[in-house]
Amino acid sequence: MNVKRFFASNSREALAMVKKALGPDAVILSNKAVNGGNEILALDGDEMDNLVAGESLSFGAARKPVNPTAKAAPASRPSKLVFQDDAAFDDEALPPETLEAFASRNSRLHEIDPVFARPAVQKPPVETSAPAVVAAKPLVTRPADVKPAIRPAVAPAPQNLQSPQELEKLMSEMRSMRGVIESQLSELVWENMQRRDPTTSVLLRRMLSAGFGASLSRQITENLPPRQTQESAVNWAKSVLEKNLSTIADESEVLDQGGVFALIGPTGVGKTTTTAKLAARFVMKHGPGKLGLITTDAYRIGGHEQLRIYGKILGVMVHAVKDEADLKIALEELKGKHTILIDTVGVNQRDEMVAEQIAMLTNAGSNIKRLLCVNATSTGETLMDVVSAYRGKGLAGCIVTKMDEAATIGSALDVIIREKLRLYYVANGQRVPEDLHMANKKLLVHHAFKLRKTAGGKHFQFRDEDLPLLMAHAAQMSPEELSLG
Repeated sequence: MNVKRFFASNSREALAMVKKALGPDAVILSNKAVNGGNEILALDGDEMDNLVAGESLSFGAARKPVNPTAKAAPASRPSKLVFQDDAAFDDEALPPETLEAFASRNSRLHEIDPVFARPAVQKPPVETSAPAVVAAKPLVTRPADVKPAIRPAVAPAPQNLQSPQELEKLMSEMRSMRGVIESQLSELVWENMQRRDPTTSVLLRRMLSAGFGASLSRQITENLPPRQTQESAVNWAKSVLEKNLSTIADESEVLDQGGVFALIGPTGVGKTTTTAKLAARFVMKHGPGKLGLITTDAYRIGGHEQLRIYGKILGVMVHAVKDEADLKIALEELKGKHTILIDTVGVNQRDEMVAEQIAMLTNAGSNIKRLLCVNATSTGETLMDVVSAYRGKGLAGCIVTKMDEAATIGSALDVIIREKLRLYYVANGQRVPEDLHMANKKLLVHHAFKLRKTAGGKHFQFRDEDLPLLMAHAAQMSPEELSLG
């Protein structure tokens, strides 16, 4: 056989080359993708017809004819049987084996490209009295190593679409599995880290015991420089915390620059006492004539009386307001004052009145700076809830209160660092004005790491075997944006 090879960039061009070179009677033996295009192995139709006819006739001669009266096919019969018109020959004169071989070849050409096949008029079957002939196997078979010819693209069977509820359930299960796997991997990582570098575990326990959150503690310990002693590791962590804790440079930003300051926060956080402390510090420096005091605590019985008492002692008049209109009037009356302090009513952070209070202060017309009072005794989760509720369109800063009542202050510092709040003052008692101090980064961080001997403190300390599980949970939290330099 004279098999020819055709190569083109795609199968369509290759088939066109075959048709042009060998005609429409060409037989495709192989069609496969190779480097940079498609390769087709083809055979001239005449050679295939001769081969099929020769093998068919020799095979038919070897068999005994089923019908003794049937005539043998003449050897001089034309070999182009597939593409000739039916008038050119009589199919009834051919042996069944030959017809079957031709039908097999015609079927393969239909699979390759419809342009190679011409419709043929099917003749009705000839009724004979001879017994049925068992169909013979095709005489020309496709080589085992040759890829099948190009078949028309068949659309994939439509898949059964799941309902949105089933898809959501599946996604939920996948997320749950992912969380479990990530948690287990994180546990293994931290167990390995504890074995390799015990200093990391010591620093992590110190930070957690000081009240810092797991996420912040994890990020700092993961960035700990190598070959640190326990003492140097703690000092490095302190320096990172100091670098990321924002405070005012000096008290002149409040007392000398002046402006309107409103102290906000939940009930019982110490807003009124802190307002009195700030007022006393201002009067001691600038005198009572340049200070204005306003209270919005008109809901509680005698709510504004405490500030009135402090104002009377300081020689400053206190204006009580109930709504936004009253606040605008009071601010207009006090517009000549150097500094105005507003003591607001305490509202639960989940109360709708928080939004109303923020709107009142925002719409009052003056550039009111809101200072959030942060309770040092609260947990980190509670403080995050408070900051989220009171933030509004922006906080000028915060004041940490009740420092004297807190066993640890790490949670307060953690939230201030996480939320990038500016720390103005810290308050550690009820005395006015002695128990109000400027925020000092170094002292605050040192105070946070200084463990206190409390009755129940041992129940809240962490063991080495607790750390991997805790850090695995912290790994799923968003990392803090820290400056580690």
